[in-house]
Amino acid sequence: MISRRDYLRLCAATGAGAILAPALSWAAEKPGALITRPIPSSGERLPVVGLGSSATFSSAAGGEGADALKQVFQAFVEHGGTVFDTAPGYGASEAVAGKIVNELGIRDKLFWATKLNVAGFGGGKADVEQAKAQIAASFQAIGKPAIDLMQIHNLGDVATQLPLLKSLREEKRIRYLGVTTTFPRQYEQLEQVMRDERLDFIGVDYAIDNRVMEERILPLAADRGIAVLAYAPFGRTRLWGLVKGHEVPDWAAELGMRSWGQFFLKFVVSHPAITCATPATSRPKNAVDNMGAAFGELPDRAMRDRMARHIQSLA
Repeated sequence: MISRRDYLRLCAATGAGAILAPALSWAAEKPGALITRPIPSSGERLPVVGLGSSATFSSAAGGEGADALKQVFQAFVEHGGTVFDTAPGYGASEAVAGKIVNELGIRDKLFWATKLNVAGFGGGKADVEQAKAQIAASFQAIGKPAIDLMQIHNLGDVATQLPLLKSLREEKRIRYLGVTTTFPRQYEQLEQVMRDERLDFIGVDYAIDNRVMEERILPLAADRGIAVLAYAPFGRTRLWGLVKGHEVPDWAAELGMRSWGQFFLKFVVSHPAITCATPATSRPKNAVDNMGAAFGELPDRAMRDRMARHIQSLA
């Protein structure tokens, strides 16, 4: 049986054909069942690792990277992925991704999560007609009669924009609604919205070296029955710089963590309040590697502490 490490090297050398070839799939190594978590408001289960579309994905979508993104989606779905997180604010990502998944015929295999914000991130006021136009553009991009999840991006004028999402949920045009932020200055506001509104989801930043969410927001999400999408699980690019030149510790193999990406992701999704982490990538081999964190065992509290201490020792 080909090893996963050799498989990833082969993927890099030979492209999408190798990535998707069932005979070479690391899933054939039977690493265990796909790990899923329930959405508290419905019980619907989602894989704990998804795909984001900011950062490198967005750059590829806005340039000449559409072919690579098509391979990313193929690899992602082939290895059990369903949750795709995007936003109108991510440049061409939403429109390009919508075109790709329709061309590939995988649209209905995905849990499509997008966002709404025409108010900006600085406390501006949303224009209702502009918001409706952005919503219409999101529906046009994916071409589905109902979008799985739509969230207010970075808490943009929640008072104006959240009622629009409530109406869409009542009309069954969206299945779930929520709010997001990755700005520390908005965390207090996020807590208030979580207490005041009936949210299905929140989306927040959370990583092995960014654990402030554990103090108040993740416990509140668990208490309120709100699903959590974890953004920036690699600390954007911060964690990659930290581990550059270092090998994944041998003891990580106890839980099947064979790469730093899996190390970081398994830590994030092992928190019981996290429903799904959505790392962005424009490389098919990274999509395959990331999905590896959704199989096998998750760290317990002792292992989580050991992992965190190890990362702190590299700082």
